[in-house]
Amino acid sequence: MTPNARGALLMMGSMAAFTLNDTCVKATDGALPLLQLLTLRGLISSILLYLLARRLGTLHLSMERSDAALLALRCISEVAAAYFFLTALMNMPLANVTAVLQVLPLTVTLGAALFFGERVGWRRMLAIALGFCGMLLIVRPGPEGFSLHAAYALAAVACVTVRDLVTRRMSAQVASMTVTLTSALAVFVAAGLASIWVDWVPLDGRSAALIAGASLFVMLGYLFSVLVMRVGEVSFTAPFRYTGLIWALGLGWVVFGHWPAPLTLLGAGIVAAAGLFTFYRGRVAE
Repeated sequence: MTPNARGALLMMGSMAAFTLNDTCVKATDGALPLLQLLTLRGLISSILLYLLARRLGTLHLSMERSDAALLALRCISEVAAAYFFLTALMNMPLANVTAVLQVLPLTVTLGAALFFGERVGWRRMLAIALGFCGMLLIVRPGPEGFSLHAAYALAAVACVTVRDLVTRRMSAQVASMTVTLTSALAVFVAAGLASIWVDWVPLDGRSAALIAGASLFVMLGYLFSVLVMRVGEVSFTAPFRYTGLIWALGLGWVVFGHWPAPLTLLGAGIVAAAGLFTFYRGRVAE
């Protein structure tokens, strides 16, 4: 199997794992407070990631002060993104939230152009504009279509965009597993501290199994997303990110009985097409 083929499989595995994590979280259906859920999932996933990092020998905490500052900013962005995303997820269909997140490659490309001076031609800028139009079809701003939960999904996109842009600025000396583990720990610690003022509820067997499943799947998603950066060409593997939308459509229909409205599907298609075009133009420009 070629490196590109392995990279594509890892990217698809990562998207499947993250979507299964989202499905487990949403399936708790409000049986326990969100902060309690985040704390428990963060604890289990942090332990799993720590054991994995030790096993792989990739946990290196020494870094430059500038990298430490960037890592701190990344952790803050990760915490905010987790809160906004899971709040939206608990109140919106799985496929709708996932479709909004598909605009991320476009926002990161735009952010890199605005803040880092990366060259983005007019064709990619046009694709980004069309992608944002597609996103508007998904969230449908207006007195009847737009909701506070859609705003939370957009806030999650903004936080993840900041997270990814900050990650770009970190030096190559910072190990990927160190970044992943510290982010997971940040979510765990922040949720744990915030949950002090929340009344925890006893876990039944179903909720415990769903949290355990979510912790395992999010750890696998992190692992695959790290491994995919080590094999194949980024321009080849990145478009397979959109397989996450297929998983979300299927799981949302089978598990929750949700099927997006035609306008949502049209918007998701436009966003995916715009993202694929920006990847293609980026590869041509290299």
